[in-house]
Amino acid sequence: MTTPPPAGGPHGAPVGGPRAVPPRPAQPPQPPRIESHRHEQIYTPGDGLLAWMPFRPTIRMRLTLLYGGMFLMAGVVLLLLMYVFMQQAFHDAAPPKLQIGQGVSILTPDGQSVTAQTFNQWFSNYQSVQSQHALDTLLRKSLTVLVCLAVIAFAAGYAMAGRVLRPLGRITRTAREVAGSDLHRRIELDGPDDELKELADTFDDMLDRLDRSFDSQRKFVANASHELRTPLAINRTLLEVQLSDPAASTDLQQLGKTLLATNERSEQLVEGLLLLARSDNELVDRRPVELSEVATRALEQIRPEAARREVELRADLAPAVVSGNGVLLERIALNLIQNAVRYNAADGWVEISTAEAPGGGGELVVSNTGPVVPGYELEHIFEPFRRVKGADRTRSDKGVGLGLSIVRSVVRAHGGAIEATPRAGGGLTMRVRIPGA
Repeated sequence: MTTPPPAGGPHGAPVGGPRAVPPRPAQPPQPPRIESHRHEQIYTPGDGLLAWMPFRPTIRMRLTLLYGGMFLMAGVVLLLLMYVFMQQAFHDAAPPKLQIGQGVSILTPDGQSVTAQTFNQWFSNYQSVQSQHALDTLLRKSLTVLVCLAVIAFAAGYAMAGRVLRPLGRITRTAREVAGSDLHRRIELDGPDDELKELADTFDDMLDRLDRSFDSQRKFVANASHELRTPLAINRTLLEVQLSDPAASTDLQQLGKTLLATNERSEQLVEGLLLLARSDNELVDRRPVELSEVATRALEQIRPEAARREVELRADLAPAVVSGNGVLLERIALNLIQNAVRYNAADGWVEISTAEAPGGGGELVVSNTGPVVPGYELEHIFEPFRRVKGADRTRSDKGVGLGLSIVRSVVRAHGGAIEATPRAGGGLTMRVRIPGA
């Protein structure tokens, strides 16, 4: 299993010895993070032209804004040009000067009486007022029609963008299904030979290569595990037969026990690598599993080792039903508890609790005492064979360095999340969330 750093003091100091303060990192520690579900999409506004939008600016929405915005801009420009042209036309169509004899009185439409000397001035003013009124009416009605047409243009643009981007949505859905371990799916997009069809065909070619590569990898893992298991099983049998011989010398007995322990470690390594390779894909067949029952079975398996190491086990198991594979979920609990027991202090404790998660599903929490783990090392403890600086690589009773890697892989396959946080007095708190049905 992945080993946290030992307690403070020189290399090889007893686990229960005094703890040293971890060296200050060159960069500030990163806060603990929960690995979010791969399909979960949480939009946080960022930089850019559309950062003000309260929702995620999808390509369809941006194309809609582009189509509608271009139509609206073209309509505004056309309306302004039409307004200027009409104003110019009214100005060019000035009324002619009329010659009216003396003593003639003219009655205007508003009931006023004008003389021949003031008639031309009144007629010019009247023409200007009527022209401006006609222009204002034209502008008002044109703006109303433009707004209505803009709404229609945005709706039509949204529909057109959806139709244009429909192949892209098909590519996205296929990619998600492929991410869920179904590498046999293909897009097989029909339609005109455009950029989207070229993208879909390229994606199909990539899936073909990936499918062949993963199939070869699965066959290699199966064959390699079989080929490695057979000689290891033969070695174990020969060693056990030799150790059962009462005539064997003490030195031979000691050598046989050492070789048997080394052989057992190799078997654990092979099993861990095989499980890690098989648990990388998302589960397709899910069933309801009681998380507290899974934790109880894991506790029963680890109790003898905990008693041998003088570590107290505490349990607070509340009912919680999750969706997944019972065997793999038991492996999560077993690896976490085993890791907490093995990397602990003398007279320490391990606390296991299960409960329903607030958003549905279940939550498994494993806390333990032990050596101080710096916060900046947490992002590395889930990597295979990764040991933090100063960890003892020579002791074989700690595992093979794959325990937490397997836990993370199985949690990802269930679509869950895992979080590791250091305890103030030493040790870790591992929190696993598994979604429900």
